[in-house]
Amino acid sequence: MDIYLVGGAVRDALLGLPVSDRDWMVVGATPEMMLARGYQQVGRDFPVFLHPDTREEYALARTERKTGAGYTGFACYSAPDVTLEDDLQRRDLTINAMAQSADGTLHDPYHGADDLKNRVLRHVSAAFTEDPLRVLRVARFAARFAPQGFVIAPETLALMSAITQQGELAHLTAERVWKETEKALNSPCPDIYFAVLRDCGALTVLFPELETLFCTSDGQTGYDILTAALLRRTVLLTDSTDIRFAALCLYLSCHSIAEGTAAIQKMSERLRVPNPARDLALLATRDYRTVHDISHLTADDIITLFDSLDAWRKPERISQLAILCEADYCSRIAPDAADYPQAQLLAEAFTLAQRVAVKPVIEAGFKGADIKAELTRRRAEAIREWQQKSRSL
Repeated sequence: MDIYLVGGAVRDALLGLPVSDRDWMVVGATPEMMLARGYQQVGRDFPVFLHPDTREEYALARTERKTGAGYTGFACYSAPDVTLEDDLQRRDLTINAMAQSADGTLHDPYHGADDLKNRVLRHVSAAFTEDPLRVLRVARFAARFAPQGFVIAPETLALMSAITQQGELAHLTAERVWKETEKALNSPCPDIYFAVLRDCGALTVLFPELETLFCTSDGQTGYDILTAALLRRTVLLTDSTDIRFAALCLYLSCHSIAEGTAAIQKMSERLRVPNPARDLALLATRDYRTVHDISHLTADDIITLFDSLDAWRKPERISQLAILCEADYCSRIAPDAADYPQAQLLAEAFTLAQRVAVKPVIEAGFKGADIKAELTRRRAEAIREWQQKSRSL
């Protein structure tokens, strides 16, 4: 039997990128042969084994035949007569359809190395259209490799459009859509992911709420352009998926907070977005304008903001919101700004308010609801004194 390094590990090595995960393909073997050598079988739908020492995955070479709708409608065939070329042909992109043997020889029957050199994302074969998940995967690869100058081949984008028009995206589960989207949000250029989905018609199907960002009738810059700029700025500031998702949703409230809130809730419920990401998006779309104006807020207004954020129990929301607001300010309002002083004001105000302890309030004899009222008053007073000192400087 022959063993080959395949897929992303080969691709990334040729690009000079770090290789984090290695996948292996075994040609000419049976499950019994693998088990006899100490491998542990873990694949349920097709034979995948864990190496007894490295715990890396080794998959028997296989072919796939379309048997039903969606990305799960496949029958797999794995046997010693399946060749290396047979297995590589079922893969999505040519740059992912390369293999390397133990002596370092590159096996590239579908010219993936040429496409790597030319920075092209190209499908391997017409079988590309059999798996609707590939629409999202290619969009994600476009976002991941945009810094290296990769673009999608026109004929591949045409197939992605055909998959969309045929209604195949309806067979994708919410979990798979969110998993690919989460990976895209964690990529260097998440805005490219959504732009590609719109180019092939998939955005309207999977993210109809985001489609509204492209609608502008007042001659102003479209919120799609502003959202792309916001995402790019956010990427420079944080690798938090929650914050990046909130940035994606921020301008859904461009017409009204109520509309934005409804859109975020609907999209999050449909895609089963994790609660922390959803909640931050809802809070940010409601309060980001308030943070921009923090220097003009009264002490009571600032305490109300902290209360609405539930910041006393979840203080991390202060820094999360500050990052979002900085990204918005520096990408939309003042692109040439060197800093965002409102972030420091927000942090200082919250630190002062946090220092007001509840124990002295209780020791002063306050009981029940009066404890919270007095604590709020003292917190506001601390911020008020700080504001007065700051203005006198």
